Amino acid sequence: MYDRLKRAFLGVAVAGLALSLTACGGSDDEDHLPATVVEVAQTNGFNALLAAATKAGLGSALSDPKANLTVFAPTDAAFNALATRLGFADATAMVNALPASALSNILSYHVLATRRSAADLGTAGSSLTTLYQFDGRAATLALSTSGGVNLTDAVLTAAKVSQADVNAGNGVVHVIDKVLVPPGVLNLVQMAQANPAFSTLVGAVKQAGLESTLAGAGPLTVFAPTNEAFAAISSTVAGLSTAQLSKVLTYHVVAGRVLSSDITLGAPVNTVAGQSFVVQGSPLRIVDTTSTAAPIAATDVRASNGVIHVLGKVLIPTL
Repeated sequence: MYDRLKRAFLGVAVAGLALSLTACGGSDDEDHLPATVVEVAQTNGFNALLAAATKAGLGSALSDPKANLTVFAPTDAAFNALATRLGFADATAMVNALPASALSNILSYHVLATRRSAADLGTAGSSLTTLYQFDGRAATLALSTSGGVNLTDAVLTAAKVSQADVNAGNGVVHVIDKVLVPPGVLNLVQMAQANPAFSTLVGAVKQAGLESTLAGAGPLTVFAPTNEAFAAISSTVAGLSTAQLSKVLTYHVVAGRVLSSDITLGAPVNTVAGQSFVVQGSPLRIVDTTSTAAPIAATDVRASNGVIHVLGKVLIPTL
């Protein structure tokens, strides 16, 4: 059943996908439920989702009366927020610019192959298996039901379910307040842009003229300091020349895709800056030229052209 739904979902153009809350949300009258998710009335206009799904060529599983799907549906505001972070004018510009394959992968990351009501999600454990396949297996979303239903995606940002249990005859829709970002679809720069915690890093990358390099074919590994890490040395960063800033940033970059499982603790890690650092364990941290180690807060954030590991300190090379 899962394979059949997945093939259907990924294979056929959507005739029209829009999600209405007023027509069916919370109704106890089963006779008035739309027959399928696709037939949920268009009165509440999830226009960006509709446009993305249409371009991606998705939908027969959403129209299949034998299906029993769960769809996490981002609002138009959620699509516009992601578009702005990625540098597009709005959601329409983003949908027009992204390839159909990327949109297909992003949207399939919002769909579960079985119906999960809000009550079901409360007992589902800590993760949900989506229809998006990455690295030969189904990608998952981290799930928390403390203080409502919250989903954490591959870029380490959380989406909250703002309205649950919008029912259709072949599934259920939960409205969410952000677009879920899957692994392996956006490039390194876009993945950093999609997480507001890296806005200072993104700004520094652009200032140093490294954006095209980090958005290129790669693969590259980026040890990415958070905004808080940059704030801790803001006066130092402000005094750097462009060449020095470039050296600091490239000291955070390693050629090749280096997952956490590939790192040898205690061995030098050669960087693009031509200098090395050492990763130590328990807990994971990086030793650079300073006396303070950099804690590794998260690992293996997968981009289309590499991988990101999150740092709580900016690494300082010899300048």
